[in-house]
Amino acid sequence: MSVGDVAGLIAAVAFGALVGFLALPLVKLGKVFDAATQSVKDVTEHTLPVIDETAATIAGTNAQLAKVDTVTTAAAEITQNASALTALVAATVGRPLIRLAAFSYGVRTALGGFAQKVTGKGSGKAQA
Repeated sequence: MSVGDVAGLIAAVAFGALVGFLALPLVKLGKVFDAATQSVKDVTEHTLPVIDETAATIAGTNAQLAKVDTVTTAAAEITQNASALTALVAATVGRPLIRLAAFSYGVRTALGGFAQKVTGKGSGKAQA
């Protein structure tokens, strides 16, 4: 064996030790990637049912909002109808009642004045 062969053998052993020394972190890094892959799978398995439940909840909420919108629209129509009915009653009954009240006030005033003249009780004024 020559000196060149010994040097080559030492270099080969050193290179093998270097490869072995660098292979350990790579193996550990591979285990970290495997654990990360498993974590992603677990998160996915737990997240998908939550997303499905959320979608179902949102669909139910939208259905309830549609019902509330229907009720609100009906209430607005009822309010408009009540307002129109009130205006109609006021126009139909209110004006004649005002006229009747004015007429009855006029009759009372006229009869009151007539009654005072008949009984002779004036309002404190001298009678002619």
